[in-house]
Amino acid sequence: MSEGKKMFWSVMAIFVIYAVIFIIFEDYDRKFIKPFNEASDWHLLIFSLVVMVGLSLLLLRYARRMDERIRREKQERQAIMRRELTQNIAHELKTPVAGILGYTETLIDNPDIDAEKRNMFVERTYAQAQRLTALLQDLAVLNRMDYAANSLSRERVDVSSLVEEIVEDSSLRLENRQMKIRNCLPQSIVLNGNAMLLHSIFSNLIDNSISHAGKGTTIEIAAEKNGAEWLFTYADNGAGVAPEHLERLFERFYRVDKGRSRQQGGTGLGLAIVKNAVMLHGGTIRAEAPLEGGLRFVFTLKINS
Repeated sequence: MSEGKKMFWSVMAIFVIYAVIFIIFEDYDRKFIKPFNEASDWHLLIFSLVVMVGLSLLLLRYARRMDERIRREKQERQAIMRRELTQNIAHELKTPVAGILGYTETLIDNPDIDAEKRNMFVERTYAQAQRLTALLQDLAVLNRMDYAANSLSRERVDVSSLVEEIVEDSSLRLENRQMKIRNCLPQSIVLNGNAMLLHSIFSNLIDNSISHAGKGTTIEIAAEKNGAEWLFTYADNGAGVAPEHLERLFERFYRVDKGRSRQQGGTGLGLAIVKNAVMLHGGTIRAEAPLEGGLRFVFTLKINS
């Protein structure tokens, strides 16, 4: 039910109750319901019904105008968000595409370039192509969550084993950054959800730490059961984020340090994917800046989402 209709029916219900009480109990001294014996009683009844009909028509007109205004405002906000998203996508695609074109043009225009430089340009072209592929994959995941969430398959997923696999797969990159992970998850976390999206939650959080937390950082992942859901805590003791950035970390393409993020190859969509995946599993997520430093994510996942 729209906001306008809620307002309309709420006001009408109050008015009807008041009118019925006023008509049946003609004055406050009356103790019992009695039939109308005087013409004035019937006149009062007819007058009340006319007033009620008139007010209902006015309220209905106002409710429709209210719903129309809310609908227009929502459409305007969505149009602005789509425009900003399109601009951000174009901007993000421009960098790897420009890099690929620049390196390939150099190779084409200089066929006699020495082998060392040729290999360097090929490697850089490949790196930009990988970044472009990652960006397109992340966009595809977000679009699927936005427009085809009902088509996502659900199954029993062993989250404890899933996280162990992600940590193992990330071990080389963590070692290169001199980072460690303390996996404190219990061995009994089983959820009914989408395996791909659950994987993306933890893999993107780890990717975010590797990209931004800094060398020598320690990551800790913990969880505890809370009724029909699991409460997860993902924290690192790295560089952290200023409090004013916390609310916007989950926005698509939002970057705390835009130049550094692009140099490190991030797509700017990882935390947006995390938030959407958490929400599709009936949970909530927030980012915190602990007093002792670092960055902490606290989120919930329902056992049967």
